[in-house]
Formats: sequence, C-alpha cells, structure tokens
Amino acid sequence: MNNGWRFWLGWLLILAVLSNIGLQGLAQGLSAFLLFLVIAPPLVLWGLRWWVRRQIAVGPCPVCGTSLQGWNQTQTRCPNCGERLQVSGGKFQRLTPPGTVDVEAVEVPESPN
Repeated sequence: MNNGWRFWLGWLLILAVLSNIGLQGLAQGLSAFLLFLVIAPPLVLWGLRWWVRRQIAVGPCPVCGTSLQGWNQTQTRCPNCGERLQVSGGKFQRLTPPGTVDVEAVEVPESPN
C-alpha cells in the first residue's frame, strides 16, 4: 500500500512542476539540455588538447641529437644514448651531479707542414 501512495504522490509532484513551468518552459529546458550535450564534448576535447600541448615538450637530446618528447617538469631517458634528462621549460637538459663540468669535444684538423 505504501508503494501506491508513492506512485500517486510522484505523479502529483510531476504535474505540479509542469503546471508551474508550463510546457514552453519544459521545452526550453529540454532544448537547452540537448544543446549542452551537443556542445560540451567538443569544448572538453579542445580544452584537453590545449592543456596537453602545453605540457608536452618536443626537442633534441642534448647529448646525441635524437628527437624526443616528454612531459614538462619530469625526468626521462633518451632511448638512443640512455642519458638521463630533465624536461623543464619545454627543453631537455642533462642531469649531472653537482660539480660536473660539461664540455663539448671539437675535432681539430691537422695542419699541413
């Protein structure tokens, strides 16, 4: 018997809401909801793509020159040379212990005598 009262009270509540907002209000609300369902997914995808593009760094390995991709503010390894790298500011930097001097070797051709 309790379920019967809930059924009729539910229908009375629905009728009271419909009579207060009217069919025009119901149609406007339904069309606004459907418009939201159509517009929201592309906006969410656009926002997600924008965020990911800002978080991913693309550039060469500072040791071997291999093209790399990585998340900003993380550490990674170069798949070619195995060097540990820090990604910060959209660039890849070598992780070296404090006090290490990083030098670059240059080949000097022999001079003819």
